[in-house]
Amino acid sequence: MLLTAASAILPTAAEAQRRNAISLVRDAEIENTIRAYAAPLFGAAGLSSDAISVHLVNDRVLNAFVAGGQRIFINTGLLIRADRPAQVIGVLAHEIGHISGGHLARLYDALDNASTAMILAMLFGAAAAVAGSGGGGAAAVLGGQQMAERNLLAFSRAQESAADQAGASFLEQTNQSASGLVEFLRIIGQQDALLYERQDPYARTHPMTPERVAALESRLSRSPARNAKDSPENIERFRRMQAKLIGYLDGLPATLRKYPETDTSLYGRYARAFAYFRALDFQRALAETDALIQLYPNDPYFRELKADILLNQGKVAESLPPMQEAHRLAPNEPLLAYGLGQRLVALDDTGRLPEAIDILKQVTLREPDNGAAWQQLAVAYGRSGDIGMASLASAERFLASGSYRDALGQAERASRMMKEGAPGWLRAQDIIAAAKDGQREERRRGSRLNSGFHIGPRTAD
Repeated sequence: MLLTAASAILPTAAEAQRRNAISLVRDAEIENTIRAYAAPLFGAAGLSSDAISVHLVNDRVLNAFVAGGQRIFINTGLLIRADRPAQVIGVLAHEIGHISGGHLARLYDALDNASTAMILAMLFGAAAAVAGSGGGGAAAVLGGQQMAERNLLAFSRAQESAADQAGASFLEQTNQSASGLVEFLRIIGQQDALLYERQDPYARTHPMTPERVAALESRLSRSPARNAKDSPENIERFRRMQAKLIGYLDGLPATLRKYPETDTSLYGRYARAFAYFRALDFQRALAETDALIQLYPNDPYFRELKADILLNQGKVAESLPPMQEAHRLAPNEPLLAYGLGQRLVALDDTGRLPEAIDILKQVTLREPDNGAAWQQLAVAYGRSGDIGMASLASAERFLASGSYRDALGQAERASRMMKEGAPGWLRAQDIIAAAKDGQREERRRGSRLNSGFHIGPRTAD
């Protein structure tokens, strides 16, 4: 289900008054949808699609980018405001065009080995704050954020046009129309008339011209795939994704306006289930979810939703069977496995802890930067009496989040409690070295931010 995790991001000076922070959202179904959209495009670009990671930024404004290798960052606002799958896919194709064109080469030098948290911190100018610069650092962050936003992911118009054409080529190679990309660019073009602080970040970092749209339209008119339609599978994924996001993020009144009680479709029930859940109307949330399970008994995400509704009512034991069934239906989905491990840890039954540890270890192997899984694993080890492994798991958690001081402390503690040369001891040494390197890098980046150093490509005009 949708999980919100706080991130090390600060808003812009203008936005700080209306937003407290930006957060990441984790959701197995939506992440799989974006990966399914992006994988053919990565293949067409000659890039491996096996290591794609998707990061959903909980923000209403239009924005998306690819950074630090094959890590896709996409705002929930873009997903909600898109009219059809081809628009989302067109944006992804364009961003992959930047990668294939080498436009992010300088960015890669800074971000290739960075954690997701560090990427986000750098992108939003928070490196000085992470480095512990105090009040002066906070001022540098607000200035640095605007610098990062304008320069880190800002490209010249020539690069934008090149990314357009590369993206259109990837779409053609996968028998998809570039019409969605053209539609999205028209939406962005409307942003040019707005004042800077009212523009969406995508418009600020991707300079727009009528010539770009004209060039794409000319290519589209000659493309063999110009009349290609959204596939039924992509439409289904898109409609489910939007229903889930609207129900979870927009509140009950807005959800009922778009999906009234008379809408008994899968999407209507799905959206209302989330909206009722968020409104703490668990009875109605369960009624909508049970109806979905009855109609679609082999859908793991409906089982997952039921398990989450029950868990949030404090019914840990009752939430376990639907979570087990969700995991059985999608055994290779790490977020579902995490949900199962979380419940096994929450049970008042130490006999289930070995099972929880085995499951959570598999999750962290698949997702080494999953801080929540490392935290649950630390709790499971601690309740089992293995304090050394609990400290090691905590160190992994802090390392993944870029909290290098805490990672160093926990790794040193684990090292003292383990036999020298043992696998856990060796891993603790790796974390100690990585944490010290991370601290040095934080200091270096903080110094560069304070001196006005620009780490991204500059806008040519």
